[in-house]
Amino acid sequence: MGHEASGTVHAVGSAVTHLRPGDNVAIEPGQPCRSCDRCKEGLYNLCPHMKFAACPPDTPGCLTKYFKIPADFCYKLPPGVSLQEGVLAEPLAVAAHAVRMIGVKPGQSLVIFGAGTIGLVCGAVARLFGAKKVVAVDLLDHKLEFARNLNRSNTFKPDLSASPEKNAARLIEENGLGLGADAVIEATGAESSIITAVHVLRPGGSCVQTGLGKPVINFPILAMSEKELHMHGAFRYNEGDFKVAMDVLEAGTLPLKSLISNIFDFEHTTDAWEATKQGRGIKNMIRGYGYRDPARISHL
Repeated sequence: MGHEASGTVHAVGSAVTHLRPGDNVAIEPGQPCRSCDRCKEGLYNLCPHMKFAACPPDTPGCLTKYFKIPADFCYKLPPGVSLQEGVLAEPLAVAAHAVRMIGVKPGQSLVIFGAGTIGLVCGAVARLFGAKKVVAVDLLDHKLEFARNLNRSNTFKPDLSASPEKNAARLIEENGLGLGADAVIEATGAESSIITAVHVLRPGGSCVQTGLGKPVINFPILAMSEKELHMHGAFRYNEGDFKVAMDVLEAGTLPLKSLISNIFDFEHTTDAWEATKQGRGIKNMIRGYGYRDPARISHL
């Protein structure tokens, strides 16, 4: 298990010059082949030979005492950035990938479906890219409150008894979005949210799908075509996304530590899974095997 991780360098190869033992790093947890067409295009997240942490059958996760990774996929943490915060580089990179994919610009409006970790950091990154209005959508009040505090987001709680079209109309009206939002990040994967997202967008708007749900869903293709929407899939991150994440961490302008809800010892890993399953907290972290220093963390 484990693909969101930070750690302390134990050893480096003879050709590595930018890292040395003892450095604290954030880990980009994939190893592309570097030679296929997708890798050469900079789209290494689409590499058919990618070995990604915790993905079977042959790649172990980061939740271990030692994890071997190419040196250029380790990012030295800036002074003042803790290992706990370093874990957040990975979800920040996911957010950077989504925000860059839909080209969020200064002054635009953005609706984010899902106020879990990914949705929250998407809102944070979008603010840094200049989004003027961010609306967080979720069913849980404590997550909406968190979004208000972290990103100065407007918030919206859908009515489960209403249709996606009616929820979209109410969201637009309550948040003064005129003809609809400029952009949407769908971070739930829930069919009803995806349909609502299509109806929330203004004509010509853009949506990126970061949440994964059922493999096949009903989809309002007529609304998409009539409004000439730009729909994007998103998968992990690629060239430049971790750099954005590290810039966010180094800037220190966001209260990212507030995302960290609980820290579990390695021996209590199953408790961390259960807490996450039950929706307790935002980000539950696990201390790596053998560590007793609370600063040395590997996430689920």
